[in-house]
Amino acid sequence: MTKASAPAPKTPAKAPAKAPARKAPAKALAVQAGETAWTKAELKELLDELHEQRTHSLEIVAGLDNELNGLMRDSGDGAGQDQADVGASSFERDHELTVLNSERDKLAQIERALARIDDGTYGICESCGNPIGKMRLMAFPRATLCMTCKQREERR
Repeated sequence: MTKASAPAPKTPAKAPAKAPARKAPAKALAVQAGETAWTKAELKELLDELHEQRTHSLEIVAGLDNELNGLMRDSGDGAGQDQADVGASSFERDHELTVLNSERDKLAQIERALARIDDGTYGICESCGNPIGKMRLMAFPRATLCMTCKQREERR
């Protein structure tokens, strides 16, 4: 006769995976000399603003996509329309495309700002590597350049 083997000892269940720790706590975000470190409340306000802008931009992009699809569908081949109607339709379509592309660019900037907050590079100028400045970021959270580099870019 063979001996019955003992059941294998049970191990405790694994704990559920935790959300990754935020890599950029408020105190770690870059600030210029003389500025106070980011507080948790300021960072929360900034994140809330970026998420609100993101939601708003997504709604605008969806609406413009639908409107543009309607314009493209309704434009047809232009048969039976006079030149003024064709020109007006073309102008409206071009305008909608311009606004849509602008809003998509804004959405990409928002996504980039959120990613930079997560990876700890938010607040650092992408051109020179110096801090952008807390006041500038609070006024324009999507900023990627310090004032000096932005002014230099605009002069070109």
